[in-house]
Amino acid sequence: MSPEASSANQQLFTPVKNRRTFEEVSASIKELILDGTLKVGDRLPAETQLAQQFNVGRQTIREALRLLELSGFITVQRGGGGGTIIKDTILRRISDLFIDAFRMRRVGIAAITQARLEVERVILDYALNNAGPEDLQKLRANVGQAQKVIQAGRLATEANAQFHGLLAKATGNPVFVMVLESIMAVHLDFLTRVPATLETSAKVVKAHEELVEAIAARDRERAHRLLGSHLQEVRDRLQGVQPEGANQEA
Repeated sequence: MSPEASSANQQLFTPVKNRRTFEEVSASIKELILDGTLKVGDRLPAETQLAQQFNVGRQTIREALRLLELSGFITVQRGGGGGTIIKDTILRRISDLFIDAFRMRRVGIAAITQARLEVERVILDYALNNAGPEDLQKLRANVGQAQKVIQAGRLATEANAQFHGLLAKATGNPVFVMVLESIMAVHLDFLTRVPATLETSAKVVKAHEELVEAIAARDRERAHRLLGSHLQEVRDRLQGVQPEGANQEA
């Protein structure tokens, strides 16, 4: 826990009015996380201490912590040196919900690719305007890392996915990062069902390399052409993994 939070440990938590309402305990802890009192990496007090400070039973605390864990605000580590630690996994939870929602609604890959293309077009425009030397360096480093993986005879799937996150970060707008990561999670879920080849992975790396250089040259027309071509190829590779009943033309 941060020094500020540690020094005020006894004042952080106040008794709740309804001892059976674990949602109220969860909401109280969540508010302290959201307002910055508790930070990522901070460790919460033990269950017994929390129960005393909230004036509730340990079972209520367990249920509250479970709710926070499912929501992506904390992680509970077992064993020696374990405990309840503030951890931001909310985006991963949102991505999981996106995947479930797309499967439930039988959304086709054409619709997902179209949405991703439109989002990435906006991201690309902002990146063309805002990407600085550090952003370009990170993008080139990503491509270089992917090339080394390919040269070692392995697929560069992870690095290739990270490339698009770096592109979103180059916009300077964290909302673009969150939106793209959610859409990418759905796309990657489809990709895991397609047999990948070294040739395909290398082709993606090459497309990323060319896109970085187009951004560096502020060549808007070429950059958009490369992005559109790249995502069209992804869509073509995924056509065979539509969920049953999906709308191909959506």
